[in-house]
Amino acid sequence: MFELHVGETPCELSSEHYQWLAERTEGYSGADIQIVVQDALMQPIRKLIAATHFKPAMTGGEMSPDESVKWIFCSPEDPEAVEKSWTTEELFEPKITLVDFTAALENVRPSVIEEDLVKHQQWTKDFGSDGS
Repeated sequence: MFELHVGETPCELSSEHYQWLAERTEGYSGADIQIVVQDALMQPIRKLIAATHFKPAMTGGEMSPDESVKWIFCSPEDPEAVEKSWTTEELFEPKITLVDFTAALENVRPSVIEEDLVKHQQWTKDFGSDGS
């Protein structure tokens, strides 16, 4: 479900990371997981909006002289940090990380509670899928 909702978004998650997320979202519905992914996708944007310092982003190692400079947000303490506004520069698209998903899990709680699952299981036991 996580991989499905992340889609083609640049992401640093491995299959082990997805497994870790699955283990921590027991009781989450498919819609809940979609909300977790949407929140995780917003984490870099929240950081970007709050950012006051940026540094040149190196993509694939060295930047060629004719390549236009793209910027990525960073800490003001970073030695390459330059105070800039995010609205005036061409920005490097950050990849979604496990930290972004961890922050999203703190914001999103499962909508399905154990009591509801017990009721559903009892109803299925009593009436079955064919209603008998």
